[in-house]
Amino acid sequence: MEKNKTGYSKDTNTPVKFLKGVGEARARMLAKLGIRRVIDLMEHFPRNYISRNIDPALHEVQPGDHLAFSANISWVDARPTKSGKKMVNVGLNDGHNTLVCTWFHFPSWYEQILKPGQSIWVNGVISEYNRQLQMLHPEIELISDDEDTDFWKSRSCLPVYPLTANLSQKQMRNLVYTAFEGYAQYIEENLPQKLIEKHGFRDRNTALQLMHFGLDVNVINQTKQRFAYEEFFFIQLLWARHKYYHKTQVQGIKFTNKKLHTTALKHKLPFTLTDAQARVITEIFADMCSETQMTRLVQGDVGSGKTVVTLFAMLLAVENGYQAALMAPTEILAEQHFATISRLLGGMDIKVCLLKGGSYKGKAQDLEDIASGHYQLIIGTHALIQDKAQYHSLGFVAVDEQHRFGVQQRASLAQKDKHPDILYLSATPIPRSLSMTVYGDLEVSIIDELPPTRKAVVTLVRSNRKIDLVWEDVRKQLRQKRQAYVVCPLVEESDKVDLLDAERLHEHLSTHVFKEFRCELIHGRMPTAQKDEIMRRFKQGETDLLVSTTVIEVGVDVPNATVMVIEHAERFGLAQMHQLRGRVGRGADQAYCYLIEHQPISKIAAQRLHTMVSSTDGFVIAEKDLELRGPGEFFGTEQAGLPAFRFANLIADQHILKKARQDAFEIIAKDPDLNAEEHRVLKDILKRELHDREQLIMY
Repeated sequence: MEKNKTGYSKDTNTPVKFLKGVGEARARMLAKLGIRRVIDLMEHFPRNYISRNIDPALHEVQPGDHLAFSANISWVDARPTKSGKKMVNVGLNDGHNTLVCTWFHFPSWYEQILKPGQSIWVNGVISEYNRQLQMLHPEIELISDDEDTDFWKSRSCLPVYPLTANLSQKQMRNLVYTAFEGYAQYIEENLPQKLIEKHGFRDRNTALQLMHFGLDVNVINQTKQRFAYEEFFFIQLLWARHKYYHKTQVQGIKFTNKKLHTTALKHKLPFTLTDAQARVITEIFADMCSETQMTRLVQGDVGSGKTVVTLFAMLLAVENGYQAALMAPTEILAEQHFATISRLLGGMDIKVCLLKGGSYKGKAQDLEDIASGHYQLIIGTHALIQDKAQYHSLGFVAVDEQHRFGVQQRASLAQKDKHPDILYLSATPIPRSLSMTVYGDLEVSIIDELPPTRKAVVTLVRSNRKIDLVWEDVRKQLRQKRQAYVVCPLVEESDKVDLLDAERLHEHLSTHVFKEFRCELIHGRMPTAQKDEIMRRFKQGETDLLVSTTVIEVGVDVPNATVMVIEHAERFGLAQMHQLRGRVGRGADQAYCYLIEHQPISKIAAQRLHTMVSSTDGFVIAEKDLELRGPGEFFGTEQAGLPAFRFANLIADQHILKKARQDAFEIIAKDPDLNAEEHRVLKDILKRELHDREQLIMY
C-alpha cells in the first residue's frame, strides 16, 4: 500500500494529525470530538445543513417551534440592561414578518460581526414577547463566500458540524474536504456484499461522501440509514456471539430450591409480597435452578420492592452453600441495603457483611472472613470487585442501579469464581429497543406494581413567576416537621446560560425564604465523603431542606421527605424528573412534586411536563423520554457500555434495528467463528476494532 511522508501506510486509519491543515494542536481539538484518525473525520457527520436559498417562511411558525434557517440581518440594537449587563437584539426579515434574535450572554465578537446586510444562519426555539416573534440565545453562523476552497464557494448546501472550542465551521469543512481528497480511494467496505444488496445500500465510499457533500436532504437521510444499520448490526453481532458463547461454553451453577431460608423469610416478612414481586421471584428461581448462568435484568420503579426480591435470590444461593453479593454505586446506598437486609433477616442465622472502599477499622478482618466463607451475604460498593476481595464460593451477584457501573465493572463480578448467576437491577425503566442494544439478549423481569400502601406523588407544574406560592406550600410542610428537596440544573452561575444555580439559590433560600429552617447545599463537585455526610444528616432529620443538583437523583431513602421542587424543569429529561420525583413519597404522608417552568419553553419540553403530571408509570415515562430525547441522554449521563449512537435513532430506526438484529443472529447461527470467506470482512473488524469490547461481555 502507498505510504505517506510520515511512513504510515496511506489508509483511513492514519492519525488525523498528519492530515494537511491539522498538526498536533488541532489534533488535540479534534480528539475532543472523538476524531483521532482520518476515518473518524470522514464519519463526523453534519448535524444540520444550510441552504443558501433564503426562505425562512416566518408567517408559518408558532411559539415553541424549533427553527433553523438563514436570512439577512435588517437591523442591530445593542444596549445595556437594568442589571448592568449588555443585550444584543438582531432583526431578521423575510419581507413579510420580522423575527428578533436576542442575546443576554454572548461573546464580545458578536457586536463586531452582527451587521445589517450580513447573511447569517440561526438555530433555536421560537418564542413571543409583546406579540413579536423572538428567538432567545440562538446558535448562529455567518454565511459568506469567503471560503478557503473553491469547492465550498460553489455549493448551494453547506454542512453544519458539531464543533469544539477554537474550531470554526469553515475550518471543519475544509478539513473534511482535504480528508476525502487525499484518502477517499482507501475507504474500505465493512459489510458483506450480500447484506449490501439485500438492503439496497450504496457502497460505503459513496455513502460517506453523500453525507458531507450531498445536495438533496432526502437522499442524505436515506443514505444515513446505512450507517444506522452498521451501528445496530455490529452491536447485535457481539450479542449474537455472546449468546452462542454462553450456550456452548459457560457452565453455570445449578441451584436447588430447598425452601429453607427463602420460606423462613416469606413467613417473617412484615408485609405480603405483591403479585408482581412473587412473579419475578419465580422467574429468577427458574433461571437459578437451570444449568446455564443467569443474566437477568429486573426493572421496577422506586419503591416497587426490588430489594426484597433480590434478597430471596440471595438466600436461594446461601441455602445451596454459596455466598451472594449485592453491589451498589455509592456507600450510602450500600449502607441502606445493609440496614434493610439486616432488619429483614433479624433472628435468622445468616451472616451479613458491609464492604466499603478505602481504609477503615475492621476491613482487613472482613476481607479475611469473606474469603473464608464466614460471611454469606456481602453488600458493598465497587470494593466488591477489587483484587483484595476474594470469595470462598460466590454463587450469586446482584448489581443495583446497574447503569451507574461501566461494562468493565459489571463484567468483573460476573467473572468471579465459577460464573455466578447475575441479576441486574434498575429503577430506570428501560424500553425494549434500548435494552436490546445495551444488554443484548438479557432476560427481563418487570415489577410493574407498587405496594398498596404507597400513595402517588401529586405532581404540579408552576411558573417561576409564582414561585412565592410554591415556597409557601413548602413552608407548610417544613412546619409539620417534614423535609424537602430543591433541585437546580447548575452548580454555580454561568455566563453561557441564564439558569438558576444551586449555590445562589441555596444562599437565597437559607438567608431569606427559609431562614428559620436548617438548609444545606449538595452538588457533584463536592468530595464523596462530604456528600455522604450531608446526605446522612438529611436522612437523620438534622437538615430540613436540601438544595441540590441531580446528585440526589438516585439516592437515599428518606421517608420523611414529602416535597420535591425541580427548578427549570423544562431543562430536564423525563427519566431524570421521574427519578427525582421518586425521592419523595416513600413514607405514609402525601408527597408533592413541583415542576417549575421558566418561559420560553419548547413544545417538546411542554410535552415532558404534561407527561409528568399525567403519569406516574415509569415505563410510560421511559418510552416517552426515549421518544423525545433519544438514547444519548436517556440516562442523564453517558455510561460506559451504553452505545453512543452517532447515526441511529432508537425510535425512528426501530425497523432498522430489527433487520440488523435478525441478520446478525442468522449469520452467527450458521457461522459463529465467521470463518466463511463472505464473512472475512466481519471477522477482520471484530479483531481490529471490537475485540476489547467483545472481551468485556464474553464472560
